[in-house]
Amino acid sequence: MQIGMIGLGRMGANLARRLMQRGHAVVVNDQSADAVKTLAGEGATAATNLEDVVLQLTPPRVVWVMLPAGDATETTIARLGQLLQASDIVIDGGNTFWKDDLRRAKVLKQRGVFHVDVGTSGGLLGATSGYCLMIGGEKDAVARLAPVFAALSPGGAAQKASSAPQGWLHVGPNGAGHFVKMIHNGIEYGLMQAYAEGFHILHEANDASVPEAERMPLNIAEIAEVWRHGSIVESKLLDVIATVLGGDASLKDFSGKVDDTGEGRWTIQTAIERAVPATTLTAALYARFRSRREVNFADQLISAMRRGFGGHAEAKSKR
Repeated sequence: MQIGMIGLGRMGANLARRLMQRGHAVVVNDQSADAVKTLAGEGATAATNLEDVVLQLTPPRVVWVMLPAGDATETTIARLGQLLQASDIVIDGGNTFWKDDLRRAKVLKQRGVFHVDVGTSGGLLGATSGYCLMIGGEKDAVARLAPVFAALSPGGAAQKASSAPQGWLHVGPNGAGHFVKMIHNGIEYGLMQAYAEGFHILHEANDASVPEAERMPLNIAEIAEVWRHGSIVESKLLDVIATVLGGDASLKDFSGKVDDTGEGRWTIQTAIERAVPATTLTAALYARFRSRREVNFADQLISAMRRGFGGHAEAKSKR
């Protein structure tokens, strides 16, 4: 299948690579000429701008937008709406707020262009292990894209009833993909906070403030490793923790100022709007705010996790 990929950052470039490795033809574009050149050297077709992407795709076209939420995505999809034709598809695979999907889909539909929103999880590891894809949009458009989603997902035994065991799922109408991904990331905040606080307690077990008779010189890197094998708390996040602590259990390279990229806030805002108690997720978000004022070991470990699975840089001094 032929597909355009707009945005060749951490995720977009690897999505393009995975598609090419599985036999799909990819036309790429990015504001960085070097990023385009790199992907072209790996087999992609280079495009100089959005108009060029559209010209090089055979109708009905598919264009995947993998840009930061906000102005970059807004202006790109608006321009594609002017360039594309009826039956073409725009995929937004970034971390967009789901209500923006509803608005954009309505505008694109006036031109007969389909909008598909894809919550994309997998981070840096997805390039090799595959991505978990949560998809919103019209049924016919999603069905056309099944080969693309199958190529990007981890794969597995096909089932007539559901594609979920393969790692991708049409979860609902426009906006549903990003809504589900928003909640996914809200849960992620809570899981990361729980791991971080637990390891903080382990880290302090031999602290001078602990009565001498109760001190325990624990090897937290080895503890993380043993939990990865048979424990009920084993997970990909724990894999990242074990790798990070195995390299440096002091986490001296991390300040512990933890950023939040939007989904956690949107999750809590939605919970408030619908009067759904979300105490753990709210506390995890607030802990990130606190980390920018007063850092501890738990915050450093969350920063390390974020870099490990997603390549995220640490927060700046914003509040």
